[in-house]
Amino acid sequence: MQRSYPGAFFAGGRLRRRLTVKNKLSPSWLILLGALTAIGPLSIDMYLPAFPAMEGDLQAAPGSVEYTLSSFFIGMALGQLIYGPLSDRFGRRPPLLAGLALYTLASLGCAYAPDVHLLAGVRFLEALGGCASLVITRAVVRDRCGARDSARAFSLLILVMGLAPILAPLIGGVVAAWLGWREIFLLLALYGAIGLAAVYYGLPETHDTRHEPPLSLSRVAGDYGRLLRSRSFLGYTLVGGLAFAGMFAYIAGSPFVLIRLQGIPAEHFGWVFGANALGFVAASQVNARLLANRSITWLLHHAIWLPALAGLALALASLAGGLSSALILTGFFAYVASLGFIGPNATAAALATHGQQAGTASALMGALQFGIATVTGAMVGFWHDGTARPLMLVMGVCGAGAWLAHRWVVAPLRHAD
Repeated sequence: MQRSYPGAFFAGGRLRRRLTVKNKLSPSWLILLGALTAIGPLSIDMYLPAFPAMEGDLQAAPGSVEYTLSSFFIGMALGQLIYGPLSDRFGRRPPLLAGLALYTLASLGCAYAPDVHLLAGVRFLEALGGCASLVITRAVVRDRCGARDSARAFSLLILVMGLAPILAPLIGGVVAAWLGWREIFLLLALYGAIGLAAVYYGLPETHDTRHEPPLSLSRVAGDYGRLLRSRSFLGYTLVGGLAFAGMFAYIAGSPFVLIRLQGIPAEHFGWVFGANALGFVAASQVNARLLANRSITWLLHHAIWLPALAGLALALASLAGGLSSALILTGFFAYVASLGFIGPNATAAALATHGQQAGTASALMGALQFGIATVTGAMVGFWHDGTARPLMLVMGVCGAGAWLAHRWVVAPLRHAD
C-alpha cells in the first residue's frame, strides 16, 4: 500500500496536500529539500558583503569578524553529531523541527548582538540549529534513493540550493547598504520561520523507527567508531571535506581580497560571488547528466584534478608575487565550479553502504567536513597579513589535499572493485 503524509505547501502554483514516499524525485520534494539545504549557504553568504561595515559598527579589530564564520562552522560540525543519531532513533521530522526553531531564534539574537564576541557566540547557536537542515536532508535522500540516484538527487538539490550563494550576497549587499547589516539576520530569521512551517506541514517522515534499538551513548560511540574504521566512508569524506574546506576559506577571505585589495565595491561583490556560485550549479547539473552513463567513481577520478590545479595555481602565483585580478577571478571560478562534480559524488559514495544509519553517517560526514572548514577558515583570519597570500595558500593546500586523499585512500578501493 502506498503511504502518504499530510502536508501543505505550494508546488506548481497549487496548494499540495500530500507527499508520497513512492514518488522519490518529485519536483515539490526537491524544492523543499533544496530550500532547507540552502539555510547553510544563506547564513554564510548573505552577510559577507557587510564584513567591512560590521567591523566599523561593532568597533572590531581588522579580520575579527571572520571569527563569526569560524564559530558558525564549529556549531555546524558539533550539531550534526547530535542530530544524526537522534534522527535515526526518533525519525527525521522531530529533530529537524527543533533545529529550525533554534535557528530562527538565534538569527534574531544575531540581529541585536552588541559586539563581535557575543555575535560569534550567537552565531554558534544559529549554526547548532541550522545544521539540522543539512544532516537530515542528506539522510532523507538516502532513505529514498540508492547510490547513483542519491548522487543525481544531490546534484538536482544543488540546482535549488545553488540559488542561495548566487542571490545571498546580492541581497546582503543591498540590504547592508540601504538598511544595515542587522537587517540581514532579520531576513534569515524570517527564512527559518518559513522553513519551520514548511517542514511541519509539508515534509513526510521517511525513516521507520519501529525497529530501532534504544539510544545510548555507547551505541552512538560504537556507530561512529565503525564509520571511522570504514576506509570507503572516511576516504570519500576526506575528499569532499578537503575540497570544500578550500571553498570555505574562499568564503572567509574573498571579501577582503576582492573588496579591499582589488577595489570591487561591496554592492558589486555579490555579482562576482554569484558568478562563481553559478559555475558550481552548472557543474552539478552536468554531473547529473553524466551519471546516466558514467559511474560515481569515474567522475570523481577525473574531477579531483580541478580544485588541485586551481588552488595550486593561486598559491604559487601569490608566492611569486604574480597575482592579477584575472588570475584571481579565474582561479576562484575554477575551484568553486569543480565542487559541483565532487560534492554530490563524494557524498553519495560515502553514504552508499550505510542506509540503515543514514542519519549517523551523514552527521559524521558533515561534522568532519565542517571541522576541516573551521580550521581553514580560522587559518585565513589568523594569518591575516594584509595580502591575499594566506587565502591562496590555504586554497592550494586544500585542493592538493583532496587530490592526495583520493589518490591514497579512495583510488585503491576503485582498483580493488
